[in-house]
Amino acid sequence: MHTASLSEKEPKIRIASPKDAVELLAIYTPYVEKTAISFEWETPTPEEFAKRISNTLKKYPYLLAEQGGEILGYAYTGPFVGRAAYGWAAETTIYLKEGYKRKGIGRILYNALESASKAQNILSLNACIGYPEKEDEYLTLNSVRFHEHMGYSMVGKFHNCGYKFGNWYHMVWMEKEIGNHTPDPAPVIPFSKLAHL
Repeated sequence: MHTASLSEKEPKIRIASPKDAVELLAIYTPYVEKTAISFEWETPTPEEFAKRISNTLKKYPYLLAEQGGEILGYAYTGPFVGRAAYGWAAETTIYLKEGYKRKGIGRILYNALESASKAQNILSLNACIGYPEKEDEYLTLNSVRFHEHMGYSMVGKFHNCGYKFGNWYHMVWMEKEIGNHTPDPAPVIPFSKLAHL
């Protein structure tokens, strides 16, 4: 596999737009087709992917890391469960381009995502992660280790709830509290209403 190297200059973080859908989908497609990191079976169309980006940006950040005109990865948040009482929590998602793992890009993206979430008055970040009974060619514990490194804690495990490539996989939830849970929390500000990066 092609192994990329980064220059000393860190990638630039910017807000994604539906116009980035084709490039972001090219990053996401191998996760659908070759891994159980994504539990999707079918790769979405560019049109569907653009719609996902647009829908996310109505309330939440959708960020990408770019260097020399090349998109190296992306991360976003979305609603956690979707009921009003969960409004101060958000679910995180991150995908990196093949060949760019373990180069600090995930950390840069997640730090930017966390900063944006704090600015929104989000108090808890939650990650839903595929978890193998035993690591295999489709799924490892790398995502769990990454989230641990970023300060997330394990809070729950659902057994054999994902089936892909003829295998059953568990799913875990990990969380990170990024604010104080007070009796009268500040209202959550849609990302689209913030002064941006």
